[in-house]
Amino acid sequence: MSLAPAPPDEETAAKPLAAQRVLPLRRPGRWIATAVVLVLVAQFVHGLVSNPFYQWDRFAYWFLRPTILDGLVITLEVTALSAVSGLLGGIVLALARLSKSPVLRAVSWTYVWALRSIPLIVVLIFLFNFSALYKTLSVGVPFGPAFFSFDESKLATDMVVAVVGLSLNEAAYAAEVVRGGILSVDQGQHEAAAALGLPKGHQFRRIVFPQALRSITPNYVNQLIGLVKSTSLVFYVSLLDLFGSAQTMGSTYPGDIVPLLLVVTVWYLILTSLVSVVQFYVERYYARGATRALPPTPLQKLRTGLADLRARARREAAV
Repeated sequence: MSLAPAPPDEETAAKPLAAQRVLPLRRPGRWIATAVVLVLVAQFVHGLVSNPFYQWDRFAYWFLRPTILDGLVITLEVTALSAVSGLLGGIVLALARLSKSPVLRAVSWTYVWALRSIPLIVVLIFLFNFSALYKTLSVGVPFGPAFFSFDESKLATDMVVAVVGLSLNEAAYAAEVVRGGILSVDQGQHEAAAALGLPKGHQFRRIVFPQALRSITPNYVNQLIGLVKSTSLVFYVSLLDLFGSAQTMGSTYPGDIVPLLLVVTVWYLILTSLVSVVQFYVERYYARGATRALPPTPLQKLRTGLADLRARARREAAV
């Protein structure tokens, strides 16, 4: 009995190794699914283009109107102010949640639990009617004299109500993002910082928080996408943002409701796409050191795809 390998057949042995073509595995299910998806996408695009109900001429008329752009500016202002305020509030709440004080932990947990349970529209409407509950606000000793007070109705403008309501809601979610980022830092880093004898505040600012930013920043940028869309609710507190401006114009011009909704949709798509681009590059920046290779940018993916196509075409031509 011999264990020697079987001799190659004459046809295989006659061809040089470089000329032997490797046939990829056939996947008919993938091709069928791709064809079905392409047909559905084509039908969707055809419906958008050919249906006169969308009134694309009116869409072009409204897209850059000053009323719409003014609402867009208010949307950006509310988003920026709420994002910064919400992040600062989230950091404070996260530190309170991680504190050794049971009172701070309980208050922080209760705040996060309550604000994540109450719908944002309820918070905004409650703040909008806050002056009916408290005519004046004062700072002083509880159950004692007040140091100073101010008229709540003069302070609570529509912009203030919108920013405060969104910030309160955003802080509850940001607190969990920040807390998760701090907890993601390896325990050995905490112990090493403590072994150096550094003060607690210095340990957090110089060692723990910079490492936590790797987890906090991408997740919070992702949270901003939800915040951009949530600004459409400020219309219910009489602030004419992007959606509010379109809604007002729709009431004046009832025949243009659909084009105005399309205008709002496209602007929100643009805003969220810009935030998504920022999120991609932020995640890519903080991936340094955590992965062996950085994820490719869209331009790098395009170049790689074109290079693969050219290489495949050259191989096909050579065979």
